Amino acid sequence: MSEPFNTWQARFEKLRSNKLFEGLVISIIVISALVIGAKTYEETSRIEQWLLYLDVAVTVFFLVEILIRMAAERNLVSFFKKGWNVFDFLIVTASLIPMDDSEMVLLARLLRIFRVLRLVSMIPELQMLLGALVKSVPRMGYVVLLMFIIFYIYAALGSFLFNNIDEFLWGNISVAMLTLFRIATFEDWTDVMYATQEVYAWSWIYYLTFIFLTAFIFLNMMIGIVLDVMQKESAQLDFDSGEGEPAQLQALRSDVHSLKAQLDRMEAALAERNTASPPPNSPTDSPKTD
Repeated sequence: MSEPFNTWQARFEKLRSNKLFEGLVISIIVISALVIGAKTYEETSRIEQWLLYLDVAVTVFFLVEILIRMAAERNLVSFFKKGWNVFDFLIVTASLIPMDDSEMVLLARLLRIFRVLRLVSMIPELQMLLGALVKSVPRMGYVVLLMFIIFYIYAALGSFLFNNIDEFLWGNISVAMLTLFRIATFEDWTDVMYATQEVYAWSWIYYLTFIFLTAFIFLNMMIGIVLDVMQKESAQLDFDSGEGEPAQLQALRSDVHSLKAQLDRMEAALAERNTASPPPNSPTDSPKTD
């Protein structure tokens, strides 16, 4: 690898890690989101041409920015090994689709909306939150399955008991499950309860037990899963950045291992030295004198 190439690569790497450059990229991403939102208002039709010019300028900036990040890598393959880099590359290259083609206008606008997600790739804390959310989904599967069972049982009971009161809300099990979802989100659930209490005074037990299971137990279980994963992701982020208690513990372990290795070498050297040196003469081996 030639020296000029190393020099330019070091410059691009320094520019990529510059806080001002990162702040500028985040600002342009926010401006891009504002431009997309401005196009949804009819009042902006008078400055539509200026918004088009601004969109082109943002697209060109993103293209230059992704090229700088690629040039900052010592090996281009290492750039595509990171998932967020691949995401940014796809979003930027897809934004190059021209919007003057009537058949591609909708696709181009949709892809430009996803440019807002580039904020996640620029801010490590957002990456941690999104990673924790994605990793929490498999662990939530069993909680969701248990919730579905509870919903199904209560929906069947509600359909059997309250069908004659309000067929629109309890006509069949699928409609009853939608009604229970409304109750679980506390959307005017008391109106539903009061309607059934006029016929069955004890029906409050049905609603309170269902709310207790869904709103207090299952919801807290999901929150606990997310918090546990977020704590692990935060510890991993601190470890990767060399900050926080996990990084300090890792540094302490490394120092302990290094010290143990030095002690082992010292013990081996002492043992070798004792083996090589002759033993001292014992009194029985001393020459006899008259």
